[in-house]
Amino acid sequence: MMKYPRPGYLEPGAATEKAKVLFTNIQTQIPKFELPVTPKENFKRVAARKNPLWIPNSMTDFHNLMLQDIADGRQIGADFGRLAKEDYIFTDWFGVSMKWVVSAGGAINTPGTRLLDDICDWEKTIRFPVLSEWDWQTKADAFLKNDYDPGRVLQIDLGWGCIQRLIGVLGGYTEGMFALALEPEAVRAFLSRFAEHMIEVVDLLCSLYPVNLMTIHDDWGTEKDSFFSPRMMEELIFEPTKRIVDHIKSKGCAFMLHSCGNITRFIPYMIDLGADFLQIQRRAVDIPAMKLKYGDKIGFNTGIEGAAPGALYSKDELLQLVRDTIALYGWGGGFFANIFDSDPEKLWAILCELYAGSREYYEAEQGK
Repeated sequence: MMKYPRPGYLEPGAATEKAKVLFTNIQTQIPKFELPVTPKENFKRVAARKNPLWIPNSMTDFHNLMLQDIADGRQIGADFGRLAKEDYIFTDWFGVSMKWVVSAGGAINTPGTRLLDDICDWEKTIRFPVLSEWDWQTKADAFLKNDYDPGRVLQIDLGWGCIQRLIGVLGGYTEGMFALALEPEAVRAFLSRFAEHMIEVVDLLCSLYPVNLMTIHDDWGTEKDSFFSPRMMEELIFEPTKRIVDHIKSKGCAFMLHSCGNITRFIPYMIDLGADFLQIQRRAVDIPAMKLKYGDKIGFNTGIEGAAPGALYSKDELLQLVRDTIALYGWGGGFFANIFDSDPEKLWAILCELYAGSREYYEAEQGK
């Protein structure tokens, strides 16, 4: 097994490149490694859980595009690129009034507003987006000309899935859960139409971008338990979600499901959906235990294990957390990491340890 170098921060002779810290406009110098294959090729091995060479990270190995950022026209969804200093209200592309909450770093339905009072009236009230009303081509052409690296993984975040769209048009989770329980036929019809819309979005984006990974956000629980029962999953939510996932995978793309809350009971369903990766909430789910139980069937995407948001760590502490992350999640492949640290020196050290440490880990695992 080789020992891979971990160059010191900006040390003479160290190869570097510039990268943007996720969800910021901060550009920073990071180490540039001599890779045996492209990040895209390594990601395919990771997704297939077949002889990966290193643990990818979404900062350096990926292009990350969000649906609302790649169309010119009316606002589609929450604008994570807008560095808002105060809360503001906007209307999404379904006509739902939303409020961006600075303290939460995200958007909620604007309190006191509701697009739809009764799910049985969805056909009369809801206007599904007509994709031709936005200019998608201009930004796609500019990205492919100016920014795209064909060796990196191209991920597009598609935004909301079935449940979040349902609660969005009804004005909240309480209303959405009542609809699931009291009007299952209307919910089923609405979600079937929503699946058609999402399939149309997938077709459009795959015609414009060489996509490798698509992600959908669909929060299914509180931190205590799921919002709805397995029976509701089986009878109402699974089928339309499966249609969307199957269509994404028919395009040769991997699929990742983001779902907050304690959704432990639904992980077998996520596997049956065909999800390649889960992006789930560490505070609510014992993800290391889920990796042990299901890691041969599905992959995971997390941050650095044990690194609490906003907490201060020494460089040595961070490096140990990276090593722990490799040991917990790296085995067998099926894992990539999110890196958020904005301190240039600590970020450099994290990237070095994640790459070099996981190269050594996989060589040992594969008996090289």
